[in-house]
Amino acid sequence: MDMYVYLLRSVERPEKTYIGATSDLGGRLEDHNQGRSHHTARFRPWMLEVSIWFADDTKAWAFEHYLKRGSGHAFARRHF
Repeated sequence: MDMYVYLLRSVERPEKTYIGATSDLGGRLEDHNQGRSHHTARFRPWMLEVSIWFADDTKAWAFEHYLKRGSGHAFARRHF
């Protein structure tokens, strides 16, 4: 199953970002912007900063996990 790892940026508070993974990128962005995720509801609206497609969902989950940790945060700040 193919998956996307994505980084969202708050339109009104650009210093706020969110990293996630999904197989339905458009639907998931809509969920975030409609407030259906308690992790992101406070800083709506969100814009998609970057998405990376993975053919292997195991690799996608591993990359999302990496980006949500210390050195992954630094990587995301540097490259995205």
